[in-house]
Amino acid sequence: MPDLVPATGTVHWVGAGLSTGSGLADLCERTDGVRLWHRTAERAAEALDRLGLTGRAAPRAYTLEALTAELAPGDVVVSMLPAPDHAPLLAACVARRAHFACSSYVSEAVLEQVPAAEEAGLVVLTEAGLDPGIDHLFAHSLVARAREVIGDGTAATYRLTSYCGGVPAVPNDFRYRFSWAPLGVLNALRSPARYIEDGAETVAVRPWEATRRHVVDGETFEVYPNRDSLPFIGQYGLPPAWKPVSFVRGTLRLDGWLRAWEPVFEELREGDDGRIAALARELADTYPTTDADRDRVVLAVSLDVTSGAGDGTSWSGSYLLDLVGDEGESAMARCVSRTLALGVRHALAGDLPPGLNRAAETAARSAEWLDELAGEGLEFTLRAGGADG
Repeated sequence: MPDLVPATGTVHWVGAGLSTGSGLADLCERTDGVRLWHRTAERAAEALDRLGLTGRAAPRAYTLEALTAELAPGDVVVSMLPAPDHAPLLAACVARRAHFACSSYVSEAVLEQVPAAEEAGLVVLTEAGLDPGIDHLFAHSLVARAREVIGDGTAATYRLTSYCGGVPAVPNDFRYRFSWAPLGVLNALRSPARYIEDGAETVAVRPWEATRRHVVDGETFEVYPNRDSLPFIGQYGLPPAWKPVSFVRGTLRLDGWLRAWEPVFEELREGDDGRIAALARELADTYPTTDADRDRVVLAVSLDVTSGAGDGTSWSGSYLLDLVGDEGESAMARCVSRTLALGVRHALAGDLPPGLNRAAETAARSAEWLDELAGEGLEFTLRAGGADG
């Protein structure tokens, strides 16, 4: 493995949108080399003031060229920009031998650059937010616990579901509160979802049409699959001897969301890219996020495994994170930015190897990160147990 480029302690946090929160403050407490890049230096300064970080990070006006000019070997670039902007940022990092971190899924454009980054001794940290991020930590922990009870080589069947959503803390008629760009929300709904249901691979061309009710801790929500769940069977380390009855990663919404959004779905069925972009702007204007709004994040991950050995052995476990935002910070910003900052701290400490790193590559790392997040006040609950016939 190539030698890791030692971290300098300088962190370039790029973007100060809805998901930037106390994670940035955490990094400011641990290093005096934080720079916040935003559309203008004035906007960056305003964001620092809003977060109570004036004088603790340096405001910068972002352009890719301006950032590249300031990068030094061993710096860490944290991208809070939209996913399409990650690949150009990573290319700049590789050219200047700087580490890279984001909370997004790994895109093909990012994946193509990983070999060059690894060869240069650079960390590429991805999927280190809420979803993806904390959901991976929960899943790895549950799978590891189940493997201890059932055994890797024992034939078994399992059901794994992972649902996450940002919703209004006080339900509204729209049954939703935008916690990220409306166009991103709409385009996610336009993307087919692949998952396993009743033991068979299933594709939902329009994910919302696969919406069903889902009870979490006695409360009824609506959930639907998103993206491609199947690659995560391997990523989570589920033994090949275990066969999935259900394996679904998806989105959680308030009960009544499907009905409230029917006019939106009509547009998604018929509209082209231009119309959907216009719809996103209309929704942003109709349902603006105000300072008085409080969001709620619900992340529910569960795993049920039944041994096929005929001895009645089974195991069930679940994690629940249910967090409401406050005046100082939204729940979404707290979950995303704290998890991402934790990953950046590990990169600064030299704890991550060169190449691609996700929030959770192993059960051991998941346990470590969950302990650290819990110690920093991120509350979640675990319920787990087995039965032996």
